[in-house]
Amino acid sequence: MDTVIVQPSDPRTRPPGLLRLGPGDVLTFGRGAPNAPVGLELAGDGVSRRAGELAAVDDHWRISNFSRTTTYVVENLEGAGEHVKVAPGRIGAPIPFEISRVVLPVADGFVGFTVYAPQHSYSDSYSDLTGSEATGTAAGTGARAPGAGERTVLPFSLDPTAKYFLVLLALCEPRLREASAVAIPNAGDVVERLRPLPSCADLTKSAVNYHIDYLATTKLRVREREGTDGAARMDWKREAIVALALRFDLVRDEHLRMLPARRAGQ
Repeated sequence: MDTVIVQPSDPRTRPPGLLRLGPGDVLTFGRGAPNAPVGLELAGDGVSRRAGELAAVDDHWRISNFSRTTTYVVENLEGAGEHVKVAPGRIGAPIPFEISRVVLPVADGFVGFTVYAPQHSYSDSYSDLTGSEATGTAAGTGARAPGAGERTVLPFSLDPTAKYFLVLLALCEPRLREASAVAIPNAGDVVERLRPLPSCADLTKSAVNYHIDYLATTKLRVREREGTDGAARMDWKREAIVALALRFDLVRDEHLRMLPARRAGQ
């Protein structure tokens, strides 16, 4: 199971595409050199040849900054400006965010990459919202209780405080309210439904499609349908994640209170 997924944000980055890490895997990043290869090459003269290292842990990841002079920033893409500064020389800084962007300054701007940590685990305090099983956790501490044994791995690890969960909830709302409902909201409908929430004031159709893609490929792992592309492919993803979420009660009636009050006609 992947603990961490790294997505380069610059087309010049090598290798292109997604890099998947399991627990214990390590990925070095930097400008690289023939005698100093790195796992993820970042373009930019201001980037050290071996700038840092990313290590996947059970349900989160750590970052090391090998630079002697430059601070790196890890932004929480689900938070309103929340970020972690990684000082020069800092080794193994734990990152608590599920969706992050690592930013390195260079002479003409910034370079970086996006990191997904989709296997976050949650304590019993979240079970009322998620309905998920989280056994063997000392109440209020997140620590393993003595003799609790191996942690139960959640098949679908969803964070009800994350924006992608609100998108999933908005997609499922018609069928939660009326089981016979056929239509599934499109990206524009989701934007209109969620925008009254302060956390979604800047939500766009592109962002909704991004969250749908993340849910389909990473959080719920629905099988890719072959032979479709473009709008048809996105329609199929919406239908697939709604069907799976309702089938396994990943969203339920009690979650509907997280949505804005409905206006007349909604």
